[in-house]
Amino acid sequence: MLTVDFSRFPLAAGDRVLDLGCGGGRHAFECYRRGARVVALDRNAEEIAEVRKWFAAMEQAGEAPAGASAIAVEGDALSLPFPDGSFDKVIISEVMEHIPDDKGVLAEMVRVLKPGGSIAITVPRYGPEKVCWALSDEYHEVEGGHIRIYRGDELVGKMREAGLAPYGTHHAHGLHSPYWWIKCAVGVDNDKALPVRAYHQLLVWDIVGKPVVGRLTRWTERALNPVIGKSFVVYATKPRTGGGAVEGSGE
Repeated sequence: MLTVDFSRFPLAAGDRVLDLGCGGGRHAFECYRRGARVVALDRNAEEIAEVRKWFAAMEQAGEAPAGASAIAVEGDALSLPFPDGSFDKVIISEVMEHIPDDKGVLAEMVRVLKPGGSIAITVPRYGPEKVCWALSDEYHEVEGGHIRIYRGDELVGKMREAGLAPYGTHHAHGLHSPYWWIKCAVGVDNDKALPVRAYHQLLVWDIVGKPVVGRLTRWTERALNPVIGKSFVVYATKPRTGGGAVEGSGE
């Protein structure tokens, strides 16, 4: 389940890509399949170990084209272990809402991005996220949980302040907002509740592309994304010379 739309964030074979806060590695795996030279970085050592195993399995299965490469490293988003201008592309998906110093993270991403390179940032969308917070303190008041809710124009503004030029936005995962509202209403960890189990099965059918149901859920999600899409996605470039923000859009 990808949040970044690669038709809006195109990769060229051989691009060096940083998936910052990679988690389970979903975007890193897709970049690897598309021929990139991928670095997946996360502070969670267990997740990094798992991502390494999947990279190795993908290589053995021949899932990546010749010239592609992939490594997974443990590291700190506020002190990236890479020289300036190391990457053609940077992805940070559903991470910045967890980090107190989001401006520091933006500064580090801009530092390691090459001039002319591009970045994709995704965060929970303001409206659906506000509903989750209103329904459940347990949803966000946990160690490592969400510490802020971004308005779209706020995130775009911070990116401009960091020296980036936003060029496009959209919303994703419209089917997932009701799922999380249900979980927040019945208890975030109450996965045995019938409404949670039933909706989860629907999402599974959507992800695996189950015939008929999968087509219906994909159509429904496209219709719901502009209205209640759970994620807000912003794409931007690092200008080759200083200044000159490109038009972007807010929430």
